[in-house]
Amino acid sequence: MDRTTLAEFLRTRRDGLRPEDVGLSTGPRRRTAGLRRDEVALLAGMSTDYYVRLEQARSRQPSEQMLASLARALRLDNDERDYLYRLAGQSAPDRSPLDTHVAPGLLRVMDRLDNTPALILSSLSETLVQNHLSLALHGDQSKHTGLARSGIYRWFTDPAEREVYEPGDHDHQARALVSGLRASYGLGGEHSRAGALVRALHKVSSEFTELWQRHEVARRFADHKVLLHPEVGRIELDCQALFTEDQGQTLLVLTAAPRTEASEKLALLAVLGQQQFAPRAP
Repeated sequence: MDRTTLAEFLRTRRDGLRPEDVGLSTGPRRRTAGLRRDEVALLAGMSTDYYVRLEQARSRQPSEQMLASLARALRLDNDERDYLYRLAGQSAPDRSPLDTHVAPGLLRVMDRLDNTPALILSSLSETLVQNHLSLALHGDQSKHTGLARSGIYRWFTDPAEREVYEPGDHDHQARALVSGLRASYGLGGEHSRAGALVRALHKVSSEFTELWQRHEVARRFADHKVLLHPEVGRIELDCQALFTEDQGQTLLVLTAAPRTEASEKLALLAVLGQQQFAPRAP
C-alpha cells in the first residue's frame, strides 16, 4: 500500500470536483472550491475521520468495498478506479459487462435528477446507487449482501420482493428478469457471476428453472409500471432506461405525468424520504 501517493491522489480528485458535479448544493458561503472531506465521506458512506486519515496517509488498508465506494464518490473512470485499487495494495477488479463499478456518465445524469426516482442497476439487477426519491419509493436496496444483492435472486427467493407489484404483473416481471439474466449469462458464460446466480436459482426455485428453459433473451424494462407503496398506496409511473454502451449497467428513471395523482404521491414521498433518510452525522 502506497499511503503517500494514495493520499495525494485522493486530494487531487477531491479538489477537481465541484458540489454540483455530484448532486450537492454549493451554498452561499462556501469557501472550498472542490469538495470538502466530509462531503466525500458522506458520498462514500464512511466516517469523516476515516477519510481524513486516508488523505493524511495514516490509515489502515482500505477494504475492496471501501475502495469501490470511494471510486464511486469521486466519479472515477475505470482506469482511475484500477489505479486507486493498486495504490491501496489491492488487485484491480476484472473488467467485464458484469462489473459493478458505476459508470461515471450514468452517475452524472443521475446527479441531475433530484425531483424524480432514479437508480442505477447492474446487469444482474443489483442496485448500485439510488437517489433520495428512489430510496423513498423502493427502500434501501443496497443493504443486501451475497446473492441477495441481485433483485433477480430476491424475486425468486423472498416473497416480500413481489409485494411492490400487483399480482397480475408478477408473471411479466419474472419473465423480464429471467430474460435479462439470459443476456448477462450470454456475455459472461457459465463461470461468471451470472453463471453462479443461475446455478443458485436452479437449486431453490422451480419457477425460475421453468422460465430459464424458455431461452428468452432480452433486456426488458416496462415503459409503464404500477407500484404498491406501503405509505402512499398504488402509484402509476412511466419508466425510461438508459444503458451503458456495453449494456452492463442501466439508469432507470421513473416519472409521473404533471398534475396527476401519481405526481402528488411522488411529492409526498419526497417529504417522507427526507424525514426517513436524513443524513446522520459521521
